[in-house]
Amino acid sequence: MKRSGILNAALSGAIARLGHTDELLICDSGMPLPQHAEVVDLAFLPGIPTFADVLGGILAEIVVEGATAAEEIHAANPGCDALLKERLPELTYVSHQELKRLTRSTKLIVRTGEAQPYANVILRCGVAF
Repeated sequence: MKRSGILNAALSGAIARLGHTDELLICDSGMPLPQHAEVVDLAFLPGIPTFADVLGGILAEIVVEGATAAEEIHAANPGCDALLKERLPELTYVSHQELKRLTRSTKLIVRTGEAQPYANVILRCGVAF
C-alpha cells in the first residue's frame, strides 16, 4: 500500500504514464470533456473534491513547465485565479473558448467536484532533470 501521495489508483497510474510535454487538464465539474482523453472523474458532490485540493495533490507529483487557464477567471473566480498565479508562475491565459479547444490535445483529464466557474487549468509536464 502507498504510504503517501495520490491514493486513487486510476489517477496515480495515469500520472505515472505522463511524459515530457504531455498535457493534463484539471477541471471543474461543468467543463465539457472531450472524448479522446483518459478521464479520471473525482467529482463526488458539488464542491467535493475542490479544485484547490486536486491541484495541490497533482502539483506535488509532477514537474510542470507550462500552464494555461481561461482569462475569464480574473473576474469570475478571483480566488482561483490567485491560487493559480501563486502555484504556477509560468501561467498563461487564453479565452475560455480557446481553452476548450486546447483540451483536445490533453492526454489526461482530471474532473473535480468544483462548482465555481472557470476552475480549469491545462498543465504541461516537464522533466525533473
